[in-house]
Amino acid sequence: MKVRLLLTLSIFLSMSLFSSAARLDVGDSAPAVTGTTDAGENLVLNDVYAAQEYTLVYFYPKADTPGCTAQGCSLRDSYETLLDKGVAVIGVSIDSVEDQKAFKEKYRLPFPLIADLDRKTVKAFGVPALMGFAKRQAFLIKGGRIIWADYSASTSDQAADVLKVIASQ
Repeated sequence: MKVRLLLTLSIFLSMSLFSSAARLDVGDSAPAVTGTTDAGENLVLNDVYAAQEYTLVYFYPKADTPGCTAQGCSLRDSYETLLDKGVAVIGVSIDSVEDQKAFKEKYRLPFPLIADLDRKTVKAFGVPALMGFAKRQAFLIKGGRIIWADYSASTSDQAADVLKVIASQ
């Protein structure tokens, strides 16, 4: 009886701790969602999709942690190359505007970071979230459609992975 109760409780907790919609796949339409940036401004992702040839929306668990810093700095260090290829970069985590702003300033990240406290962007992209942390994932969008999805996104090689995909187009 105790084992069954513990099993039921653990299944319930697992289900309630993860929050996400259906996973997005290559070929799916990119979500039309608006997020709040590190500057406290609204960013309409559809506007970014329309203005750039490519848009990389990447999700990371927590600002200013080692893996998230490596991922952001990978994109920062290759930012000029990404821009030359027509890529807009947008980072997303379930951090506050203040935390995102401090993270961006500390590491000189040249792209917007979305503070997704309401998890609207996380849910729209179907990114699993556990106990307030989004799973590290990345989506490359072209023409309003997802052309590449990385469900276990790299930290230090994130930019190189994106550039490989673009080179193969």
